[in-house]
Amino acid sequence: MPKLTERSKPARKAQATRKPKPSVKAATAAFERAVTEPDRRHYVLRLYITGMTPQSTRAIHNIRQICEDYLQGRYELEVVDIYQQPALAQGEQIIAAPTLIKKLPFPLRRLIGDLSNTQRVLLGLDLRPRQK
Repeated sequence: MPKLTERSKPARKAQATRKPKPSVKAATAAFERAVTEPDRRHYVLRLYITGMTPQSTRAIHNIRQICEDYLQGRYELEVVDIYQQPALAQGEQIIAAPTLIKKLPFPLRRLIGDLSNTQRVLLGLDLRPRQK
């Protein structure tokens, strides 16, 4: 009978501690819970604007309304005027304003415009529209 070497021992140990794969039933239940339970991720958003133009004012109002309706208590919103802080806009490579950047949760997303199309903003933020 061959003698076990140090090299072969970890391979056998790894096989013994391997977790069993979840059953199809358990995976289906987990998926259904994820779909029906409310989303609890924390959102970090940054809105770049150009002064207090009508389009910038609409963008601020629209994103605040969307955040209060869909992310109440789960978001941080920073509004950056690129006239007052041009270095921040350069660092983010902002080419149009208003621009909303979703920093967290990943993936990073950029939305350009006054954010008046709520369904598009929700899609861009990976949020499901609220059922009415």
